[in-house]
Amino acid sequence: MGERWLVLSDGARPTEDIYFLESVAPFLRDSGMVVERIDVRGWRTAAARLRVRRRFGANLVVCRTLPAGWVTWLENHRERFGHIVYLIDDDLAAAAEDETLPEAYRQRMASAVALQPRLLDLADDAVACSEALADRLSGWTPEVRVLPPPLIAPLPSREHFGVGPTQAKPWRIGFHGTRAHRQDLEYMMPALEMLMETRRDACLEIMLGEHAPERLASFEGVTTPAPLAWPAFRRYQRRRRLHIGLAPLWDTPFNRGKSWIKFLDIAAMGGVGIYSRRYPYTVIVQDGVNGLLADDDPADWHRCLSLLLNHPEDTRRMADAAAETARQLGDPARAAVFWQSLGEQGKHDRRDIHEGSACQQDREGI
Repeated sequence: MGERWLVLSDGARPTEDIYFLESVAPFLRDSGMVVERIDVRGWRTAAARLRVRRRFGANLVVCRTLPAGWVTWLENHRERFGHIVYLIDDDLAAAAEDETLPEAYRQRMASAVALQPRLLDLADDAVACSEALADRLSGWTPEVRVLPPPLIAPLPSREHFGVGPTQAKPWRIGFHGTRAHRQDLEYMMPALEMLMETRRDACLEIMLGEHAPERLASFEGVTTPAPLAWPAFRRYQRRRRLHIGLAPLWDTPFNRGKSWIKFLDIAAMGGVGIYSRRYPYTVIVQDGVNGLLADDDPADWHRCLSLLLNHPEDTRRMADAAAETARQLGDPARAAVFWQSLGEQGKHDRRDIHEGSACQQDREGI
């Protein structure tokens, strides 16, 4: 049996799946390694603790957060594990301080931030989703590696664009951000209101449910489905087709740590995106080639929307180019090479772990 990797899960399934379980784990398993996910939350703690004790010597992956009790337990048993990787895809400290975000979310992030320095101390490697987030964390830990988001969804054909007189009618435009992005949406709302007032060949989907802006939701052609849990959203994403995806990202400390994951999401639904003209989108989007970049002005967002709607052949061409960019830059094989390098580094740094330590009695009990 090869090496073992354990994901200690506090429920951050999107992060776990995108950066490890659905992208990298298949490659690791093919090379003879064992990969497991162990849910460590709440009532699962006792059973999870027993499973982890039986796997002393494994490498660990921690995504975003862990319960405080688990952080303490790992600190007490650090020498019994191999390489520990702390994976982070959001600026938790900035989220806790951002007054535009939901209060309950901010409180959760504040609790996570309090434990983050201890998790960084435990880890051999910290892995962030973007250069900006890595820079933000660099004051807490000497080195932060950068792993851009891999593509874990299949890329569909763009047949929904049609050809000639059957092209793209009605146009399907989508905003699939979470509540954390509602403020970004509101900044560009005048552009969408103008669009829905003047175009009868377009429909707009805003996946915010009851949290969608009421004024915008009142327009004919606007639907506001409720947000979906991660497994349901992945199924929805595989069958839903878009022509145009919207990814506004206004300049806030929280947004500065973001990755280009929305580019991959829009490509996975067969569309071309309009993105805020700032990092990280300026790294991946060639304006007019594989998407459009819009300034911080609703009028410019309306200009971009009109450009795509009025030039369907160019829009289809950009959607094709976006899919190719997503295929290349999101190739999970890139992420697998990245993780395998961490594993190789871990072999050199591995602490001596007493053979049979999994059978030793845990000083703290289960």
